[in-house]
Amino acid sequence: MSFSSLFFLFFFLPVFLLAYYKTTGIRKKNIVLLAASLIFYCWGGVRYLLLLLAMTAVGWLSGLQIRKYPREDKRRKRWLILSVVIFLAVLGIFKYTGFFLGTFGALFRVSGGVETALPLGISFYTFKLISYVADVYREKTEPEETYWMLLLYTSIFHQCTQGPIVRYEQMQTELWERRMTYSGFLEGAVRFCVGLGKKAILADHCGEMASAFLPLDGNVASAPAAAVWLGSLCYMLQLYLDFSAYSDMALGLGRMAGFHYPENFNYPYMAVSVKDFWRRWHISLSSFFRDYVYIPLGGSRCSLRRTTLNLLAVWALTGLWHGASWNFVLWGIYYFAFIVLENYWKRIGFQMRPALSRLYTLAVVFFGWIFFRFEDFGNMGLAFRGLLGLNGNGFTSTVTALTLKNNILFLIVAVLAVTPVLRTAADFVSNLGQNRQRTAVVIRGISIGGAALLLIVSVMMLAGSSYTPFLYNQF
Repeated sequence: MSFSSLFFLFFFLPVFLLAYYKTTGIRKKNIVLLAASLIFYCWGGVRYLLLLLAMTAVGWLSGLQIRKYPREDKRRKRWLILSVVIFLAVLGIFKYTGFFLGTFGALFRVSGGVETALPLGISFYTFKLISYVADVYREKTEPEETYWMLLLYTSIFHQCTQGPIVRYEQMQTELWERRMTYSGFLEGAVRFCVGLGKKAILADHCGEMASAFLPLDGNVASAPAAAVWLGSLCYMLQLYLDFSAYSDMALGLGRMAGFHYPENFNYPYMAVSVKDFWRRWHISLSSFFRDYVYIPLGGSRCSLRRTTLNLLAVWALTGLWHGASWNFVLWGIYYFAFIVLENYWKRIGFQMRPALSRLYTLAVVFFGWIFFRFEDFGNMGLAFRGLLGLNGNGFTSTVTALTLKNNILFLIVAVLAVTPVLRTAADFVSNLGQNRQRTAVVIRGISIGGAALLLIVSVMMLAGSSYTPFLYNQF
């Protein structure tokens, strides 16, 4: 089941909200929320529900055992290590077995490789559980006494399958104490509709254009340079619009249920450096690797050589987390190289002008998505050659020019959607005039009306299109 499916929009979500708001008391609401989450998770099949239950049980028991012993007792650390090893082993078996066996087979020219079905959301709930036991060990949070409440945290349908990776300490209080208000519900509904519009109206069409002009197969070799550039731009837009759309919808659903989840995106294409980009893109994942990998390894508090190795480990793991393929590892190392370069610039006092730094960052990200898109290195090379006009197909074609002409308005809207233009305009208007309260009411009315319009248009788009899952569904 997907947030952008008509079944979710017109059956699952209304039924859940009706049952949730008709139920009195936070304990009963949690039962409704847990039941809805497990149904949502099992909708595509109950095959891996036992795995989710077992992984949560490991985290729950480990948390209780860690708290049981005093801080200086080595058994606390043993329980932490044991649970993390189990989590990573399970993730490795399901996500990376085929990758490593395939690599082994290719190196030694033996038949290797096995296809394993990836359990829904395993990368996300594994990291949630790792952060939970680590935070209990660090005494940043109290362990959950009740298994079912930790299961609710692990499986909550707003974020279980595609994030964001919300830490237990960020949800613990509201799991037991949260207020559902009319204004909060409206705020969440507007945010959900904005995300739905991003997905159905913008991201999916960008994806269609990316598939047409930047195909995953060898057909990219026959595309003129302008087509490859157009396809790459559309893919760049699709990635942000699609993933941020899911995050918007997750945050909106959470707000409707009384939760306040942290933001997962902050206009990353407005970044002034590669490091700044990763402070803005998939914030929950970036902060996870910072707090649970980079800093425990020593962070930047050690020698230059050790700091560089720490960064290499983080970025190799970041790439591998996104997919069991060498192109993702290469993508991670690509960003590692630019992070190291920027650290060097900082040491020697080198600075770019703001406009130039934004262009530099956009260029790095733009070319980086080519590594991300192509698992086949041959086709990846053809794409890079196409961008440079080295495939011998000229600069443009009639089809490319006509497509650009017919979609120029759409592309302008899509580009504006990745910038804070609308938010800036709303802030500007809200500060006009003497009666700011009245202005705020007007802006709120416009946002609700706009959200309703987005919902109608999105439903129309979804009704006339084939199923288009969120890109991060594969991770």
